[in-house]
Amino acid sequence: MNRITVVLASLLMAACATAPKTDSPQLSRTKNIPAAANSNTGTLSAEELESRRLAAEKAEIQALQKQSVYFDFDQFSVKAEFQNAVQRQAEFIKAHHDDVVTLEGNADERGSNEYNLALGDKRASSVKKSLGMLGVSEKQIRTVSLSDEKPRLLCHEEKCWKENRRVDFMHKPSL
Repeated sequence: MNRITVVLASLLMAACATAPKTDSPQLSRTKNIPAAANSNTGTLSAEELESRRLAAEKAEIQALQKQSVYFDFDQFSVKAEFQNAVQRQAEFIKAHHDDVVTLEGNADERGSNEYNLALGDKRASSVKKSLGMLGVSEKQIRTVSLSDEKPRLLCHEEKCWKENRRVDFMHKPSL
């Protein structure tokens, strides 16, 4: 009887000491995912790395192109509240020496066509000057006045006019 007790106790301890087996292949695959992912990060091909770099750069350009510098009515000075946006643009442009950015100056619908063309040009030139003071080469900057031809909003009240008095950044990366 004593022998049986010792054998049972040994079996019980051995059973507790072994790792439980999983019947679920889903669970065992899940455990291996991090290890597989970690082992693949060092083995990416040059094409895959370049593809990822280009995708990240494209996403950054899209984000930068969503930024605009807005102006008060009949004004073309870059306001202090937009200096951070201009700074981010400048950092990107300087890091991409072969890229070109077009500054699109816009005006609201009020004023004559000639006046709005001149105002859009002054706004684009003002942002160009700010970028230049931050070290961006003139060769990388183009300006164009779109006057009131590219409104962001079409209503005829201040909330729309405010949105339409702006300079947009159109990045053209080098190929």
